[in-house]
Amino acid sequence: MKICVGFDIVYECPQPTPMIWNLSVHYSRISDLERPDHLVTDPPLPLTAYRDGFGNWCTRVVAPAGETRFSAEAVVRDPGTPDRFDPSAQQHEVQALPDEALVYLLGSRYCDTDHLLEPAWKLFAAAPLGWGRVQAICDFVHNHVTFGYEHARATRTAWETFQERKGVCRDFAHLAVALCRCMNIPARYCTGYLGDIGVPPDPAPMDFSGLFEAYLGGHWHTFDARHNVPRIGRVLIARGRDAADVAISMTFGPNTVKHFKVWTDEVGGQA
Repeated sequence: MKICVGFDIVYECPQPTPMIWNLSVHYSRISDLERPDHLVTDPPLPLTAYRDGFGNWCTRVVAPAGETRFSAEAVVRDPGTPDRFDPSAQQHEVQALPDEALVYLLGSRYCDTDHLLEPAWKLFAAAPLGWGRVQAICDFVHNHVTFGYEHARATRTAWETFQERKGVCRDFAHLAVALCRCMNIPARYCTGYLGDIGVPPDPAPMDFSGLFEAYLGGHWHTFDARHNVPRIGRVLIARGRDAADVAISMTFGPNTVKHFKVWTDEVGGQA
């Protein structure tokens, strides 16, 4: 199948404002791009790009005073298969983990493991090691937290989500990531596109999707605590310790978002 993904976002800035954008399709999907997602600005602005410490492709720009439109659209080839399901994937002992996975055991800005360590072991010590334990964490988060865009708060941590029992997809992912780390399972936060492909259409406006990956059996596996079922058509954008590492844009000055639209549609499909 082919999936058309893109965004159209307008910022208003009272003064020239440096920005870092992190909305390019992840390098692991570059060979799947039938049409690349080049960032376009209106008015036209000079852009420079670099790879961050997690391998994500970031773009630097200085938005002028006034309104600036940022947009991109890509067509991605996709196998059309659901997220990989591998209940036989085993958990590694910490001493056997590869060096690059260790950072994903540590607490981070939104994944405050120090607060969640004791409740995590009370909840999941009896769960089977490996895939079964990560699934038990996803089941818990899915049932414990109520989803709603009205619950969005940019500063909410995993511990606060655990206590407040409400949030958006990034909050589901942060709580699941933090609980996995408490149980010595490396977990990293991911952001990307996820459309209503293979599921009933959601009438709410589309946004970018927060999910996570857990390291089991020598591989990183995709999990989604909000939906908690394998989905079709995910298009990864970025990975990091938590949402602070993969913010769609970092702005270094006052600004207002005047328009925000995201789309993920199967080409020739009904999504």
